[in-house]
Amino acid sequence: MNLLSNEDRTSLVRLRDELSKRYDEYCSMNLSLDMTRGKPSAEQLDIANDIYGLVNASDTFSEDRFDCRNYGVPTGLPECKRMFSMITGFDPSLIVIGNNSSLSMMYDTLMRSMVFGEIESDRPWSVENVRKWICPVPGYDRHFAITQNLGFEMIPVPMKKDGPDMDIVEKLLASDPTIKGMWCVPLYSNPDGYIYSETVCIRIASMKAAAKDFRVFWDNSYAVHNLYPDHRQSIPNILSLCREYGYPNRVYAFSSTSKITFAGSGIACLASNEQNITRVSKQLSLRTIGPDKLNQLRHVRYIPNLDALHAIMDQHANILRPKFEAVDSILSEELSGLGIANWHKPLGGYFFSLFLPTGTAKAVVETAKKAGVLLTPAGATFPYGIDPNDSNIRIAPSFPPLTDIVTATKVLCVCAKLIAVEQLLV
Repeated sequence: MNLLSNEDRTSLVRLRDELSKRYDEYCSMNLSLDMTRGKPSAEQLDIANDIYGLVNASDTFSEDRFDCRNYGVPTGLPECKRMFSMITGFDPSLIVIGNNSSLSMMYDTLMRSMVFGEIESDRPWSVENVRKWICPVPGYDRHFAITQNLGFEMIPVPMKKDGPDMDIVEKLLASDPTIKGMWCVPLYSNPDGYIYSETVCIRIASMKAAAKDFRVFWDNSYAVHNLYPDHRQSIPNILSLCREYGYPNRVYAFSSTSKITFAGSGIACLASNEQNITRVSKQLSLRTIGPDKLNQLRHVRYIPNLDALHAIMDQHANILRPKFEAVDSILSEELSGLGIANWHKPLGGYFFSLFLPTGTAKAVVETAKKAGVLLTPAGATFPYGIDPNDSNIRIAPSFPPLTDIVTATKVLCVCAKLIAVEQLLV
C-alpha cells in the first residue's frame, strides 16, 4: 500500500517542493557517480596482487610435473579441478576448467546445444522452429542477452524469497516441449540476493519436463561471496540431487574466480554429470589444445586450501559489507514507512534489488542521471529489457568508494520519493 496516497493534496505539494529543493541541491554538486555494474573495486583487486609472483620461469610445473607453458590438458589441471571442487562442492572428475569468464562457458555450452543438440536430443536445437527459455525475474541481464541473441523466446517467471516460483515453472515445463532451458543463480541471486531453498533445489532436480533434453544453467557465481563470514551460506549439491531424482543430465553448473582474484584474469569452470562432461571434453579437444594453465597454476597456489579461500573472501567481505550496510541504512532511513519501496537486504553477492511503485522506475533512473548518478537501466533485470511493471531497479554498490555510494543512494531515494509524489499529483 502506498501510504503517501493517504496524504491530502496540500501535504503532497509541500513534500514535492521539499524534495525538489533537495534534488536541486544535488544537481548543483555536479556529481558523476556510477552504480551501473557489479564490478570489484580496485581495493578488492589489490587483495590478489601477490598472485603474479606465485609462478616464475623456474617453476612452471603442475603437481604431476606437466609443463604448464605447453599445449595440452584441455579440461584443466587436476589440482585446479580440486580447487573448484572446494568452491562448488562438485566432484573434481565432473569439472572442466576454462579461462577467465564463466559467461563465455555458458555461451559456448549453449552454442554446442544449438549445433549438436544434447544427449537426448533428436536434432540440433538450432533447427527447432520454436525454442523457449525460462528466465526468473528480476534476473541477470547478460543471461538474457545470450538467450535472446540465440533466438530463444524468453518466459519470465517471478522470483520468490526462496527461489523461482516453482508452481509456475513446473506447470510450464510439463506442458511445453519447446522449453529447452532455464537460468538459475541459486546463491545470492542477481539482483535480489535470494538463496534457493533446499525444497526449491529438489523441485528443480525432480520436476518433469516435456522436453527430454531440457537443461538448467546453474550459475553459481557467488558460491563463496558471503558478506558475513560468521554466517556463510550454502546450497544443496544440484548434481547429486539430479542423479537422485532420475535426471542426471539436467544441469550444467558454472562458477569462476572473477570476484575472488581478478575479474578480467581469473578462471572459470563448468560442472555436470559424467555423460555430459565426457561429451563436452571430446568437443573441447577439437576447440582448443589447452586453456591458460599458467593462470590455473597461479590460482591453485594462491588458494591452496579452504582456510586460504576463507581468508581471501573475508577480506572481500570487509570491503563490501560497509557499502551494503550503507545502502540498506539509507534506504531504510529515506523510504521505510512510506509504502513506496521494498527490498531485500542480501547476506552476500553483489547487488540490491529495489522495487518502487508501478510505472516509476524508468523515471527515477532518468531523474537520477540528470543529477549525475548513473544506475543500471530500468528494465535491464527482465528479458528484452522490459519490466512490465516498470518498478525494479538494480543497485550495484561494489565498485564506487563508500562516500560515493552514500551520496548516490541518497540521490536515488530523493528521486524515488519525488517521482512517487508527482505520480500521485497527476
